[in-house]
Amino acid sequence: MKLDHPELLHLMDAIMSARAKGRALDIVGGGTKRFFGEEPSGEPLDVRYLTGISSYEPSELVITARAGTPVTELEAALAEHHQHLPFDPPHYSQGSTVGGMVATGLSGPARVSAGSIRDFVLGATMLNGKGEVLTFGGQVMKNVAGYDVSRLLVGSLGILGVICEVSLKVLPVHSSSVTLMFNRDEATALSALTAFAAQALPVNASAWHHGQLFLRLSGAAAAVLDAQTRLGGNALEPGEAMAWWQAVRDHRHSYFADNDTPLWRLSVPAVAAPLHLPNQFIEWGGALRWLRTEAHVDEVRAMAAKLGGHATLFKDPQRRSGVFTPLSEALSQIHRDLKCAFDPDRVFNPGRLYCGL
Repeated sequence: MKLDHPELLHLMDAIMSARAKGRALDIVGGGTKRFFGEEPSGEPLDVRYLTGISSYEPSELVITARAGTPVTELEAALAEHHQHLPFDPPHYSQGSTVGGMVATGLSGPARVSAGSIRDFVLGATMLNGKGEVLTFGGQVMKNVAGYDVSRLLVGSLGILGVICEVSLKVLPVHSSSVTLMFNRDEATALSALTAFAAQALPVNASAWHHGQLFLRLSGAAAAVLDAQTRLGGNALEPGEAMAWWQAVRDHRHSYFADNDTPLWRLSVPAVAAPLHLPNQFIEWGGALRWLRTEAHVDEVRAMAAKLGGHATLFKDPQRRSGVFTPLSEALSQIHRDLKCAFDPDRVFNPGRLYCGL
């Protein structure tokens, strides 16, 4: 990204001013995921005007876009060449941006087969707490210089700096896809998903809720047809299937409509035992279990730990603190060291990820 880009210069000036005056900045994009993480604080720093696709090489399967670029714009450009973002990024509402997509690090239903957004970040340009432009990684997989630093920004919720531009690996759209529906209780569904994982099946996504198991098969037409024949189930019409998975991805499914009860996100081993609790929605082959409950924070975290995982308070109408699982002292020190290295004066998104960062 060119250092004389007008919006980049504007951001640099705002950072230097905030640093000199001892003020904090709240990095703002489309605002579609502001409910996620700890309560935002600081003076708003709008990055939505840092827009545009910088480069796109369909033959190289790489696209580079600025942070304020709408995700829908990115996906439309990819669709013209029958390519997509394999990690299925959720939108939640209109206005989702590339920067927010990376900063929150959230992936959709296809994450179980394709991998997370972190697996597809090739490089990034950012502004640190000193107003300096830093560039990490590159635009090809073989360029590994600083590769891990680029991925470090994924899920950082802006505490390390302002994401200005990101290079992402993309993939061709699957040639064939079908969604199957089975009537299964929780235990039977989880057992089936474990069995499916042990077979050579083109399972792209799975979801279970209220006695129904949905399985999306994607890949070569022959492989999808063979798997469908072997598994049986009821096949959804293509349009119905697409709408259903988009509703799950963007939390427009009826399960996510309740805004009064805290929504927890439990990350556990896929083979973990059934919870046998109401108000669940299960994804990722059993590894992601959404839970709506008024139970105490410690109780939910203990439940997740017993299953070998951890719990995140994904959405809470009361906006309580302690969203993420507390870190060990060793991990806390690593987080503090990283914050100090990138943002020594704690200008960006204070406390958005963990208290004190």
